[in-house]
Amino acid sequence: MTTADVPRSRGPQATPTADPLAGGLTSVDPATVLAAALSMGTVTEAATGPVATDPTASASHAPQAPHASEATQAAQAGTPSVQPTAQQPDQSAAHPVQPTGLPGQPAAFSPEMARRDFPILHRTVNGHPLVWLDNGATTQKPRQVIETLAAFYGSANSNIHRGAHTMAREATEAYEGGRAAVARFLGAPSPDDIVFVRGTTEAINLVAQSWGRANLGPGDDILVPVLEHHSNIVPWQLVAKETRARVVPVPLQPDGQIDLDAYADLLSMRTQLVAVSQASNVLGTVPPVREMTALAHRYGAKVLVDGAQAVAHFPVDVQDLDADFYVFSGHKLFAPTGIGALYAKPEVLRDMAPWQGGGNMIESVGFTRTTYAPVPHLLEAGTGHISGVVGLLSALNWLTSFDREAIAAYETSLMAYAQQALATVPGLELLGSAPDRIAVLTFTLAGHDPSAIADWLDRDGIAIRAGHHCAQPALAHYGLESAARASLALYNTSEEVDKLVASLHRLQQSD
Repeated sequence: MTTADVPRSRGPQATPTADPLAGGLTSVDPATVLAAALSMGTVTEAATGPVATDPTASASHAPQAPHASEATQAAQAGTPSVQPTAQQPDQSAAHPVQPTGLPGQPAAFSPEMARRDFPILHRTVNGHPLVWLDNGATTQKPRQVIETLAAFYGSANSNIHRGAHTMAREATEAYEGGRAAVARFLGAPSPDDIVFVRGTTEAINLVAQSWGRANLGPGDDILVPVLEHHSNIVPWQLVAKETRARVVPVPLQPDGQIDLDAYADLLSMRTQLVAVSQASNVLGTVPPVREMTALAHRYGAKVLVDGAQAVAHFPVDVQDLDADFYVFSGHKLFAPTGIGALYAKPEVLRDMAPWQGGGNMIESVGFTRTTYAPVPHLLEAGTGHISGVVGLLSALNWLTSFDREAIAAYETSLMAYAQQALATVPGLELLGSAPDRIAVLTFTLAGHDPSAIADWLDRDGIAIRAGHHCAQPALAHYGLESAARASLALYNTSEEVDKLVASLHRLQQSD
């Protein structure tokens, strides 16, 4: 097959622009930007100037950013569906849908609308427009987040909780506003159920060291599916060694789903904890977490859900899941690096002992007696990542300004299109075929090392990841030590999938 046989784009045809970054990040009054970002979740066009022009957006679509005026939003609420071309095969199964919104609902969504807010997506790499398909490792940041961070440091930087001056109060309000936003985002009962951490890894280690040390003992079992990220395996191995508990792997089926029969057989009165991801970073598998949690609770076990790969792709409700712990990282959610959150049920959280000691987590300190602050501050020793929380708040507000169900539907259809397109590449094999999954496409290509594949694609400006993806047991399930991975996000397009597939065809033809 030649590159001419590769399925052609079904998205709108690009309209080139002379300067795709013109009018992107602007020099504005930081206080105005910060106030708008924190109160509305987005920066108004009046405050920031014109948005960046997306060279992949069709002029006929003329999509408005979700923070445009109400009148403009109403005018643009109906996004035209993409028209097929003569070369396209059946598009009923593969065409990425273009959802629209209704008055009173979150803003209409299309990938073009999202892309307008990401300055980095308009740069070139090795002479080609950037195609960012490494979202499983980290997502890019919308300009609202970038400008909010700059505005915070430009007009509102202060430490929190311990100051009586105006800026300390403002910074504290922003920080605690971020906590409340995370609680709403996860469907948690109260902001007091949210602990800020550096990310998913630190959150799991916190639970392992605080809850685990107090509740695990000799002979106890910790069930961990084989598909888990290393950050949801190693912390349990460490605490199991210390407490003489056991980490018990839950096997996978050939398609990458958790073997639920084996899981049910492994559960027992010895099971103290089940640690499971809501979406796999290497296979894309979305396990039936709610059902797994209900079954674990019959045995009195607690359940920790790793939501790092889930939160950017579909809505989460921790109360519906009935999770005892839920963790995620901001940088997988269009927010800055170094910030994340732990949710825990209040009755569990209040019994957790301090993990680290220092400022912020105390009420009074003396050499004969020290008393501690209530949770969640008890578990947040020292100065937190204040700007990270402000950035996370901005990212959550940006994301939730769209219809989350529409985003999930778009990503599902884009994944189906990508699967169909990748199937045309000779020698390419996708890992995992679970029916319920996120848009993670991990693959091998006959005759080519994953790192060589990534290097080849990088020459065409296409960023993917290669290696073991911090999920060596999952790859070992397929007899592999490494693989290539393309992971999609809401701002990716069918045109970008076409570029990926065309480049892989050229790689195969280069031999």
